[in-house]
Amino acid sequence: MADDTELDFPSQTLVLVGWTGHGKSATGNSILGRKAFKSRASSSGVTTSCQLERTVLKDGQIINVIDTPGLFDFSSGMELIKKCLKLARDGIHAILVVFSVRSHFSQQQETELRSFQNFFGSKVTDYMIVVFTGGDELEANDETLEDYLGRECPQPLKEILTLCHDRYLLFDNKTRDRTEKAEQIHQLLSLVDTIMLQHGGQPYTDDTSIELWVESTLKESTSRLEQKLAVEQAARLEAENNVQRITNDLIPKLVAQLEEAKKETDKLRKQLAEVRGMLRVVVEEIKTKLKNINVELKLKEATSGLEQKLADEQVARLEVEKNALKMSNDVTLKLAAQQEEALKMSNDLTLKLAAHQEEARKMSNDLTLKLAAQQEEAKKESDKICTQLAEVLKNTKDRHKCPFL
Repeated sequence: MADDTELDFPSQTLVLVGWTGHGKSATGNSILGRKAFKSRASSSGVTTSCQLERTVLKDGQIINVIDTPGLFDFSSGMELIKKCLKLARDGIHAILVVFSVRSHFSQQQETELRSFQNFFGSKVTDYMIVVFTGGDELEANDETLEDYLGRECPQPLKEILTLCHDRYLLFDNKTRDRTEKAEQIHQLLSLVDTIMLQHGGQPYTDDTSIELWVESTLKESTSRLEQKLAVEQAARLEAENNVQRITNDLIPKLVAQLEEAKKETDKLRKQLAEVRGMLRVVVEEIKTKLKNINVELKLKEATSGLEQKLADEQVARLEVEKNALKMSNDVTLKLAAQQEEALKMSNDLTLKLAAHQEEARKMSNDLTLKLAAQQEEAKKESDKICTQLAEVLKNTKDRHKCPFL
């Protein structure tokens, strides 16, 4: 492996550039005639550092080949790319842009091609040769490179080929045919000689424009990532605002409904108090009527059963009041718990609010039904007492008329 040593003999330097997995290192090995660069299928890139290797042709010509970690793959950093470019101290005689016919061009790759074209400028494209790899696949499909370009070539690549004055060729890095290997190298060096003739044998030495392209493309990638980050942040803020808006809308509604349930409970308590008052009036009326009866003993005997029923009714009434108060307290506690839970769990407000409304409505209906039933029972009991009292009074009057009594 050659590093930063000066080249002591006339030589030509070729720089391999392209994307990870498109066969840069394999192409370099085909040019050198040996496996000098690591090469295998990988999505993360096998070449992680710049490497310069050389070979001497039969005519004594020295060919230097620089393999790069990918001028379009910036994970290796700017310093590594700059070092790679500085290896070509005597200039670059050709830049080999490597593309694989096995790959389809993505939108990102098209953007990078346009950046390559824009930032390298016309001077660099005068030294470019496009090397298509995967010749074995085209041969297996009985296709030529012209067939592939007519079928698959995207517009940005066509523009690059036009800027290169159609300097392109096909490499089969897997072939074992020595004649085919030699023909590939011959075609490549012929294109390199054409470039040198067009420029009077002067290699490309403007490292500054290459570095500017690398820095600009890196800046463009950073800007694209920052834009994606801004979009994600905006989406997150929108989601947070939606949650806050939902919370602000639902909490007042929940509080209002809790207040409404409280008012309904107070109304039920008031109705229960009215029922108690009515019962007291009925009892007082019964007591008043009982006091007007002269036959206290017989009245006591006759009304003992009524008093027992009245006592039972009072116990039942107290039990109903107790249950109603307990249920009212339970409703109040549940509503308070629901309010606390609503503050903690804003995402479940809608479902739980509906459940709480149904439960409050059901409890209110139950209390109303029970109250109506108790009123009906109290009325029946009152009517029964009045009937019995009327019967007692009638019997009393009849006994007064009887001479045997």
